[in-house]
Amino acid sequence: MTWRCVPLRRVALVLAIWLDMTLPVPHSFATTAVPEGVWLIDSRVAVQIFDCGHLLCGRILWLQIPRDTQGQLHQDKNNPNPALRQRKLCGMMIFWGLHPAQPDEWEGGAFYNPDDGRTYNIAAKLTSADTITARMYEGFQPFGRTKVLHRVPHGTSNGWC
Repeated sequence: MTWRCVPLRRVALVLAIWLDMTLPVPHSFATTAVPEGVWLIDSRVAVQIFDCGHLLCGRILWLQIPRDTQGQLHQDKNNPNPALRQRKLCGMMIFWGLHPAQPDEWEGGAFYNPDDGRTYNIAAKLTSADTITARMYEGFQPFGRTKVLHRVPHGTSNGWC
């Protein structure tokens, strides 16, 4: 019987291909479609969700009460940075940096709350085609609060930015 010597390179290549096919994909490599569109939060604000550099981001697109008593668009008056208190809420990016964790789930983002001028961590999950559950928190998710976003059509009613 004659033994043929299999080149070491060929063995390494076969082993590398086998490992690539059998090892699980880390979360950082997970991909999921961005739920683009307009989403309503608490019937007070609508955000446009969009892809921003392969991350999930959202900006204010509609406010239930877009203007103050003087008829001016609401400003970011609670911002801890005095130089930013004059910027308009309409069009402001309020969450950014969410990256895919699993299909239809994102994590590792930031949420700016104009109501208190604070920035929180955010994670989100698409629970149906028209519903997103978002968790805003400081430190640990269990100590945060949950907001449910509902998909709405972009309309021409008052309040649109």
